[in-house]
Amino acid sequence: MAEVVRTEHLTPHLVRVVVGGPAMAAFEPSPYADSYVKLVMLPAAAGPARPRRPDGRLDLDAVRAALPADDQPRLRSYTVRAFDAGAHELTLDVVVHGDAGVVGPWAAGAHPGDEVLVVGPGGAWSPDPATATHLLVGDASALPAIAVALERLPPDAVGHAVVHVDDPADVLPLAAPAGVRVDWVHDPAALLATVAALPPLADPVSAFVHGEAGAVRELRRHLRAERGVPLERLSVSGYWRRGADDEGWRAGKRAWLAAIEDAEREAGLASA
Repeated sequence: MAEVVRTEHLTPHLVRVVVGGPAMAAFEPSPYADSYVKLVMLPAAAGPARPRRPDGRLDLDAVRAALPADDQPRLRSYTVRAFDAGAHELTLDVVVHGDAGVVGPWAAGAHPGDEVLVVGPGGAWSPDPATATHLLVGDASALPAIAVALERLPPDAVGHAVVHVDDPADVLPLAAPAGVRVDWVHDPAALLATVAALPPLADPVSAFVHGEAGAVRELRRHLRAERGVPLERLSVSGYWRRGADDEGWRAGKRAWLAAIEDAEREAGLASA
């Protein structure tokens, strides 16, 4: 179990949580810009007496077996904003919308010493420094990954970042090369409109498009059908879906992706 080291309210709806402790000494960071971990949030029913494995780690299987089906631990994925290998400290930026959700309320009220189980990391994408145009698009859930990607771009990189946050007070300063323009929008519909209004993008284009599933689907369609971006140059995924909790979204994500792929085949867009 990792321990909360400190927290910081970056904006009205974004809380930075830094976790560390002895358990993080064995953490091996992923090299990818979209590196993520899963936070395992244990229900109150798990109680303070939690079974451990011989190596001292929490026995999550035993915890699950001891709990009823409707009161199981919940897993939530979060991008690794930074990892300090010397201090063994992992930084996560968490979107908070009042009492909604699982991790948001926890992060808003977290105190040093609070425990949380960290699983991972995973990840698969980093910006290609040789690409001609970088395009980074997403909402607040994708903001940490976009921030990491911008920091990793070469100084002569060219491109655009378009980020949606509902509240203008949630706009953060982002470190980006001079040739990469960062636009903030505050209406979900403006995300697609802003990308569609961009001038022609020099090939090859490398695009990272993540966030709410409905918006991601429209952005993918635009980039594939109207911009001609090949699938192998896209990192695109729905992190969440409006009207569904995380468990519900994960259960339907495979069908969502299959429907997108079917539509692209019908439109004559070849897969990678």
